[in-house]
Amino acid sequence: MSKPEILQYKTEGTCCQMMQIAIQDNKILDADFYGGCNGNLEGIRSLIKGMSVDEVIDRLGGIKCGPKPTSCPDQLARCLVEYKQKQMVK
Repeated sequence: MSKPEILQYKTEGTCCQMMQIAIQDNKILDADFYGGCNGNLEGIRSLIKGMSVDEVIDRLGGIKCGPKPTSCPDQLARCLVEYKQKQMVK
């Protein structure tokens, strides 16, 4: 089992301003969201625990918040896409 990685991601275009995601063996261990709609973000946190990085990207990428071009779930997916891209470079 590998050591958990902690990602910090500054979001753009959402009420949530920062996300911190713990990943181990390509699975989400936990997530913390700073700012935003607490109930919705706690729901997202609960739902993604144990999911693979790819599943979270597939399910949440592209979700919009009203007229905004992005959302907190979409920003989470973008964070994970960046994480995967960095893993490929290593």
